[in-house]
Amino acid sequence: MSNFNKTFLISRNILKTYGKYPLHGLRVASSSLKQYCSLSKRTINIKINNVPLTKYILHLENEYKLLKEQTSNLQPQQEQRLLELQPVVDILYDRSALVDSILNLKDLLEDKDSEIQKLAEEEKISFEEKIRVVDEKLLETLLPTDEDDARNSVMLEVNAGVGGQEAMLFAKELFDMYCNFAEYKNWDVEIADYLTTDIGGIRHASAFLNGDRAFQYLKYEAGVHRVQRIPSTEKQGRIHTSTVSVLTLPQPTDIEINIDKRDLKIETKRASGAGGQHVNTTDSAVRITYIPTGLSVECQVDRSQIKNRALAMQKLRALLYEEKVKSQMHEIEATKKKQVRSNFRNEKIRTYNFSQDRITDHRLQGSNVHNLKVFLVGGEPLETLIDKLHRNSRIENLLEIVNQIEN
Repeated sequence: MSNFNKTFLISRNILKTYGKYPLHGLRVASSSLKQYCSLSKRTINIKINNVPLTKYILHLENEYKLLKEQTSNLQPQQEQRLLELQPVVDILYDRSALVDSILNLKDLLEDKDSEIQKLAEEEKISFEEKIRVVDEKLLETLLPTDEDDARNSVMLEVNAGVGGQEAMLFAKELFDMYCNFAEYKNWDVEIADYLTTDIGGIRHASAFLNGDRAFQYLKYEAGVHRVQRIPSTEKQGRIHTSTVSVLTLPQPTDIEINIDKRDLKIETKRASGAGGQHVNTTDSAVRITYIPTGLSVECQVDRSQIKNRALAMQKLRALLYEEKVKSQMHEIEATKKKQVRSNFRNEKIRTYNFSQDRITDHRLQGSNVHNLKVFLVGGEPLETLIDKLHRNSRIENLLEIVNQIEN
């Protein structure tokens, strides 16, 4: 038998069901899904054959089926839900066809002709690869998103923590890394506050970064960053441990945060710290206090009092928006999943070990990064790590949804 005829035989066997008949209902997708769960253990990050996840997919399928049966009587909210479920169902259809194609190879895989077996095995491998691609697409469709991820403006704040001068030096390195990352992403950077030390470090610095999905990238940087290295002033070669805290907040719009001017107390004073004679002899520094809560912000980065006042208002809006989001998330018992939660920022998220030239992100297992010098430049290595954190976070959120359905 020629290779052409053998290939035709295999293809005809695969297509005999689908060549004449259309897919016959959603249950095909779910039954094929169950069959493939036992057929293959190869998965992508999160197991498609995870039992709660399988039940969740079937739950979505049934929800779609019920809505589809009531198409003529749906409310606007139900119509929107139907549109949201449609991509999931479409992917399940594609998956169903691929799974059944593999199952239809069973006889050919057991054929006495070794050449037919070989060709069937090649077809099977090809279909399994396509299924892995479809699984990835299905998972991506199922993963929830954070509405704040679309925000293009974020307030970044870096504060030196435990470790004295060494913490201040590393705070500057981190702040520079984020500014460099913004340049790498073609974002705009506007420094809001920058308090330096005599040895070149910073006690505190903040900036507004504006660019495509800026908050989605930087929200995973919020928390305590720990550095372990030998300070240049250390004569006995002892490793010191220092910390730096990072805060990232989505920048709200004026519509989202409505501030009554009567609730504001605005004070001006002379700027302090390094900055030149002019800065220290004019009342350019601005402090704004939100009277209802006592929340206070300061800005003295610019020589212009008007500019400092505008930047201080931006910071105040971001902080008030954080409080608003925290309150809303508490009401729906999902605060623990929001980056802006205060105790999340107090968690140690990453360690920079200079003696071992290693970065360890404690939210990811077995995902160490090497070459600290390159990482602190703030380019592709940082972006790669953030992408992993983003996907990991979305998977955790999906599993939480799945477990809620399961329970």
